[in-house]
Amino acid sequence: MALLLCLAFLLGGCKGIPTSGEKEARSQVQTTTATFRPGGQKPVLPELTAASSLSNYLAYALLNQPKVAAAYYDWLASVERITQARSLPDPQFTFQMDIQNVVTSIMPGLMGSIPWPEKLRAGAQIATAESQSKYFAFQSAALESAFEVKRTYYQLYFLKEKIRVNRETLRLLADLENLARSQNEVGKVTLQDVLRAQIEQDRLKTENANLEDSRSSLLAQFKAALGLGAEAPAPPVPDRFESTPLDLSADKLLETALAQNARLKAMEAEVRAAEASITLARKNRLPDFSLGLMADVKMDPTLYRPLGTVSLPIWRDKIAAQIAEAQARKGAAEAQLSSEQIALAVDFAGRSYLYREATRNLALLEERLLPKARQSLEVARSGYLAGQIDFFNLTDAQRTLLGFQLDRVEAAAQREVVLAELSLIIQGMSPANGAMGTKAVGMPRGGTATPKKMNGGM
Repeated sequence: MALLLCLAFLLGGCKGIPTSGEKEARSQVQTTTATFRPGGQKPVLPELTAASSLSNYLAYALLNQPKVAAAYYDWLASVERITQARSLPDPQFTFQMDIQNVVTSIMPGLMGSIPWPEKLRAGAQIATAESQSKYFAFQSAALESAFEVKRTYYQLYFLKEKIRVNRETLRLLADLENLARSQNEVGKVTLQDVLRAQIEQDRLKTENANLEDSRSSLLAQFKAALGLGAEAPAPPVPDRFESTPLDLSADKLLETALAQNARLKAMEAEVRAAEASITLARKNRLPDFSLGLMADVKMDPTLYRPLGTVSLPIWRDKIAAQIAEAQARKGAAEAQLSSEQIALAVDFAGRSYLYREATRNLALLEERLLPKARQSLEVARSGYLAGQIDFFNLTDAQRTLLGFQLDRVEAAAQREVVLAELSLIIQGMSPANGAMGTKAVGMPRGGTATPKKMNGGM
């Protein structure tokens, strides 16, 4: 009995043989953990200042965002399930006694279950494919975190640009008011022109106050994107602006998106898991075994009793149902993958159009409309001084210039957000709740100083 107990104790230190998929998964974990959670701890976060680059903010969010950490630990747990799936069941210590007024036999022993060899391999393949799906889900969470940082980063920057444009316009309106006063003093115009200039300034001051007020909402979104709680101080807003690079040519973008998209890769892993489930379901038609050995320690010489059992998979309808279920799961996984590929192509085409549209509108504004609007304002100013036009036409030229300046800011903002969305589609997945064709969220436009929008929904 002591010998059997020692044997059981020694068996407690046994290890199985890792599969190739398990080795690859653990190597992947080791590489990722060295950067994301070295030593099982959150690494030192990069210090954020107003001079920090966008990459510093992205690294901060990646390491600090709870959603990314949750996806990471979910992936780690799935890797550990590979070992569990490919391991043999634990052996059992058995004990039997025969009692007839006195103990006539004492029979300790060991027994172990041995599944059909291919079953463990198929189970490991399922767990490996599921862990790959979790890994790509972790990648998607990291990319979504980066997108949220970029989105609020661009919106904060362009909000500052809008406020700057409005302040410049306020200074222009103050000059126009002084011009109207001087004309009124010499009797060329009435006091109505001065009042109109003051009305325009009051409207623009209110719009600027609304823009300033919206900044707190964007800052809260920026904090959340960086994984900072409500009690944490607001992060510094970057002073400089960095665009999202897309180094690939247009004809290669969709091909790259279909090849690299983490969401699609996760679905492909789910298809592989379903295929392995079909293999495992078919192997259920084969029996499993249990082998054991007992020894009667009261007998002299010792009596050994080998034991063996074989499962009888007689319920064929149950096995057929297991196979049919696995095949249905595979069909569902393949259909979902195909649906996601179609949706990605449509989403990519829509956002590519928005990028091209914003680029064309931005070029039109910077190269043609804004220079002409500035020239028109100067002509109107000269005409007003000469008494050739009234103050209404002068302020209309000013409103047109302001509107085009704000349109330029919004076109640039839209282009950068769409660029970030395209980058996310190529590497990760379709942006959640990304309404195409809309202006950047959180930056109120204010309709009092804006001309009619150009075609394209800028």
